[in-house]
Amino acid sequence: MGAAGRDFHNFNTFFRDNQDYEVVAFTATQIPNIENRAYPAVLSGKLYPEGIPIYPEAQLADLIKKNRVEVVVFAYSDVTHEYVMQKASEVLASRADYWLMGPHSTQIKSKKPVIAVCAVRTGAGKSQTTRRIAEILREMGKKVCVVRHPMPYGDLAEQIVQRFEKVEDLDKHKCTIEEREEYESHIVKGTTVFAGVDYGKILEEAERDFDVVLWDGGNNDYSFYKPNLLITVADPLRAGNEITYYPGSVLFRSSQVIVINKMDSATPEQIKTIQDNVAKYNPKAIVLEAHSLLTVSKPELIKGKRVLVVEDGPTLTHGEMTYGAGIVAAQRYGAGEIIEPMPFATGTILDAYEKYPHLKKCLPALGYSETQIQELEETINNTPADIVVTATPINLSRVLKVNKPIVNVEYSLKEISKPDLKEIITDFLNKSS
Repeated sequence: MGAAGRDFHNFNTFFRDNQDYEVVAFTATQIPNIENRAYPAVLSGKLYPEGIPIYPEAQLADLIKKNRVEVVVFAYSDVTHEYVMQKASEVLASRADYWLMGPHSTQIKSKKPVIAVCAVRTGAGKSQTTRRIAEILREMGKKVCVVRHPMPYGDLAEQIVQRFEKVEDLDKHKCTIEEREEYESHIVKGTTVFAGVDYGKILEEAERDFDVVLWDGGNNDYSFYKPNLLITVADPLRAGNEITYYPGSVLFRSSQVIVINKMDSATPEQIKTIQDNVAKYNPKAIVLEAHSLLTVSKPELIKGKRVLVVEDGPTLTHGEMTYGAGIVAAQRYGAGEIIEPMPFATGTILDAYEKYPHLKKCLPALGYSETQIQELEETINNTPADIVVTATPINLSRVLKVNKPIVNVEYSLKEISKPDLKEIITDFLNKSS
């Protein structure tokens, strides 16, 4: 049971070429239009010369019965513990066993030092933390690459190993907006990014050309590689989620370093909740406190204007945030009105508002397909705003033709406690050498 990422990795590392098991199907959810295709033969190994079919998760019970399934593996992330057990009940009621595969069974060991940056929830600030660590490593003279958690939503056979060194590579690999959001900010700073489907092959290429592998986790999943240093970002704006969401709670309990981000926008009570949970569940962890600093490209354009705010898509959808950095920037710089975009949404963008009713004043930058990118463009252009304030990590004008001026909001990590990341990384590298 997956969402095009953890599921494929679990198969590659444990089930592929394993004659003790016959994998009859994958199911897909969370991401639109990733079912009704096949995990191809070029990836599935000698036991599956015709590949393995991928079905919608809604067909799970029927698939168990039809194929006399004995084991179902839950393999996606950023869901509540209650959700995990609801799925367990569905599987057990169908008379199959229910598995959660952990790091021991699925992590690949690297020949090079691995720093893994993960998070307790989508949108906690993991990417800005990864960017900061990459900057520190470059300043130290290290050749560092980022290996990003997978988002293989297209042709899987073409996505086995992807290497991104320049912005044009995003077009070459036909990246979705979601992929661009995670890759582009690294690329423009000179960091090579790897992603794809087969993370064993990806690691071989990364080890050949780089000194340090920096894992940039997705959702709140744990690393595909065995980390020598595990850093997990906690989000006080969703205080308490660090012990109630899967598998973010695994990371929170096992990390050497826990970053409490967004200290500048959280309340003292929210911060104390996370501090108390660190003391209870992972008292040996180093706690690093940080601000999430906003940089606004043209703040003077915001004051008094009717504003459409576009935020990072996954942060708003299954990340369940009601707002992001774009709303903060619009309010901080005196927007006259923040327009609710739902009445102007079309197609699958409108569907997203119906699926995620907590969305109100901002537009999630959804673009999992060419059709959805077109619908996002139409929604923006339909909305009667003077300007667009966008806090998605990419330059939207590269993929959309927007009929309004765009104000870009960027965010970066600013450590405010000791030891800071440079000290932590320096100590780690000294011990690794």
